[in-house]
Amino acid sequence: MEAKSSRELQARNYLEKHRIMELLTYLTSALLFSRPGSLKCSLGTLKMEMTEMTGVSLKRGSVAVEDNDSVAPGEAKRQKVSECCPTKGQDGLENNSLPSGEKVPGPPETAGEDKKNSDPQSEEEGEEDGLSEEGEEEEEAESFASMMKHGLTELDVGITKFVSSHQGFSGILKERYSDFVVHEIGKNGRISHLSDLSVPVDEEDPSEDVFTVLTAEEKQRLEELQLFKNKETSVAIEVIEDTKEKRTVIHQAIKSLFPGLETKTEDREGKKYIVAYHAAGKKALANPRKHSWPKSRGSYCHFLLYKENKDTMDAINLLSKYLRVKPNIFSYMGTKDKRAITVQEIAVLKITAQRLAHLNKCLMNFKLGNFSYQKNPLKLGELQGNHFTVVLRNITGTDDQVEQAMNSLKEIGFINYYGMQRFGTTAVPTYQVGRAILQNSWAEVMDLILKPRSGAEKGYLVKCREEWAKTKDPAAALRKLPVKRCVEGQLLRGLSKYGLKNIVSAFGIIPRNNRLMYIHSYQSYVWNNMVSKRIEEYGLNPVPGDLVLKGAAVTCIDEDDVNNYSIHDVVMPLPGFDVIYPQHKISEAYREMLTADNLDIDNMRHKIRDYSLSGAYRKIIIRPQNVSWEVVAYDDPKIPLFNTDVDNLEGKPPPVFASEGKYRALKMDFSLPPSTYATMAIREVLKMDTSIKNQTQLNTTWLR
Repeated sequence: MEAKSSRELQARNYLEKHRIMELLTYLTSALLFSRPGSLKCSLGTLKMEMTEMTGVSLKRGSVAVEDNDSVAPGEAKRQKVSECCPTKGQDGLENNSLPSGEKVPGPPETAGEDKKNSDPQSEEEGEEDGLSEEGEEEEEAESFASMMKHGLTELDVGITKFVSSHQGFSGILKERYSDFVVHEIGKNGRISHLSDLSVPVDEEDPSEDVFTVLTAEEKQRLEELQLFKNKETSVAIEVIEDTKEKRTVIHQAIKSLFPGLETKTEDREGKKYIVAYHAAGKKALANPRKHSWPKSRGSYCHFLLYKENKDTMDAINLLSKYLRVKPNIFSYMGTKDKRAITVQEIAVLKITAQRLAHLNKCLMNFKLGNFSYQKNPLKLGELQGNHFTVVLRNITGTDDQVEQAMNSLKEIGFINYYGMQRFGTTAVPTYQVGRAILQNSWAEVMDLILKPRSGAEKGYLVKCREEWAKTKDPAAALRKLPVKRCVEGQLLRGLSKYGLKNIVSAFGIIPRNNRLMYIHSYQSYVWNNMVSKRIEEYGLNPVPGDLVLKGAAVTCIDEDDVNNYSIHDVVMPLPGFDVIYPQHKISEAYREMLTADNLDIDNMRHKIRDYSLSGAYRKIIIRPQNVSWEVVAYDDPKIPLFNTDVDNLEGKPPPVFASEGKYRALKMDFSLPPSTYATMAIREVLKMDTSIKNQTQLNTTWLR
C-alpha cells in the first residue's frame, strides 16, 4: 500500500512540476512577444492555460482530446470522397470546434485568394491589423468540472462501436506533450522531417560586404532595436562616404543581419543617414516587403515548422507578430494540434529564408528549417496525411493484449468516426447550432450561441450572456465582453449593425469557415450515428446495397459482385443534395434521423447558398499505414522515450532502455490519411471513451 502511495505521490509531483515548466515557458514567450503594457493580457492567458492544464494526464484509457488531425472535409465536389481536397474556404479545422468564448481568427487566407472569401470583419474593424490590442488575448476557459457535468459523451454523438475483439487496457497519453509527435505527409507522399537549418544560397543574396560595413557598436544598437531591448523606435546610421552604392550596401546589411527591420534614407542637417525601424502600422503591414524581390526567385519561401505545445494558428500569429506582417501572408496544408510536437510545411509570401532563420535565435519551442523558394503558396487540402508517433505510458496490458490490439489496428483498422473535438467542448454542442442553421431557425441559432449556459462558465462571458438574457440589447451585451473576436462578440457586433430582425446578416459577420464548421458538425453527427447503425445491422462485411467508390464515382454493390469488395472499400455519405444513399435499411435510417430533426433529405439546398450541403463520401473503416510498435520498460517518468527531429539535428543519442523497469510504455507509429482522427485509432487500441466528460472523471479520480 505504501509503495502504491509513493508511486502516486511521485507521479503527482512530476505532473505538477511538468505543468509549472510549461506555464513558465508560456509566460516567457508572452513577456518576449507581447507589446508594451500587455503583460496583464499575458497573465490572463496564463490563467487560462493553468485552468486548461488541470487535465494533463489520464489513467484508464487516457486520450487527450486535442489530437492532431488534418483539415476536415469541406463540401466536396460531386461524388468525391471526403479524404480528398476540400473546396476553398470550407476547410473546417479539425482541432477548432468553435468552443464559446474562443477567438475565431479563422485560417489565414491563402495569398492571392479571392477577397470575397476573406473575413468580413477585416474591412470594418481597425483591430484586424495583425497586432493584438491590449485585453484581446485574455480568455477564460470553461472549467473541467463544468465539462464533466455538462459535456458530451461519445454516446451523444453516435460513437458506440468497436471493430476489434481484444480486451482493452489502460495507458496514459500525453503525460508529456512530447509523447505525441506528428509529421505531415507532404504532396510528394514523403513524411516531413526537419533535417536542415541552413539558409539556401541565392545568387541574388547580398554580397559579403554586408558583414563588414557596420561597426560593432551599430550592430549592437540594431540588435537591441530588433529585440525591443530599449525604448528606441529607430536607429540612425550616418553614411560617411555618400554614394548610392554605399547606401545600398548598408540597406542590404541591415535587412540581412537584422530581419524584421526596415530601412529608409533621410537627410539631416546636410548629412545622409540610413534609418532602421520596425515596420508597423496598417500601411506597412499591408505591404510587408516594399523593396524589390528578385524576379528569378519564387515569390514564396517554403519551410518546415517544428513546434512544441502550440497550435498552428497560434504559431502563425506569433511568427507574424515577430516579423511584423499580417498572418494572411502565411499558408499551410492543414492545422496541427497544440499539445504535441508537430512538424508541418508552411509557405510565406516574400519573406527571405535569412529573415525566417533568424527567428531560430529568438523563439522558444520553435525551429524553422528546410527552406526553399517556390512559385506557389500551399493550399488547405493538399496534405496527403499525417504520420503519428505516440507513446502510451504506464500501460497495464500484457504483451499478448498489446500484440492483439496492435495487430488488429494494422490488419483491420478502426471505425473512421469524427472525433469528439468535432462537436465542441461546451454545454451547447456545435451540431445543434448547425442543425438550427439548416432548419433556417435563425432565432434559435442566435439563442444557442448567446443564451446563458449551465456549468461553471466564468467572468465576462457569464456577464455578457446575463446582459443579453435581461435586455436583448446587443450593444449592452457587447460592452460586457472585452474579447470581441469570440463567436459571441462577432454575432453581437453583427446584431448591433443589422438589428434583431436580420439575424442572417448578423451571423454572416462570423468568418465563413467558422460558420460552415457548425453545419459540418451536424453532418458529422449524422454520419457517426449512421455508421454505428450500419455496423450494428451488417457487421464488418460488405453487403448488397453498400456504396463503394470507383475513381471519383460512387456505385452501389449488387449481389453478384459483393465478394469483390472488402469493408475497407465501403463508404457512407454525409447528407447533402448531391449524394446517393445506401440501398438497404440504412437509407431509411438516414431519412428517419433527418425527419426527426425537421429536415428534408430530398431537399438539402438552403435558401442561402453557403449553407446548401452537397454532401460527400467517407470510408467507414480506415486501416493505418506504416504501423509499428514496441513495448519499452522505463523507471523515470520524466525521460523522453524517443528522439525528436531537433534531438537528431543536435546529435543527441537515442534513449537506451533497461530490460526491466517500474513502468511499461507502448510506443506506436502509424500514418493516417487527411480528415481522420488519431484519437479514434487510439480509442480502438485501448477500448475506452475519449470524451472530455469521461476523461475528466478519470483524471480527477487518478489525481485525487
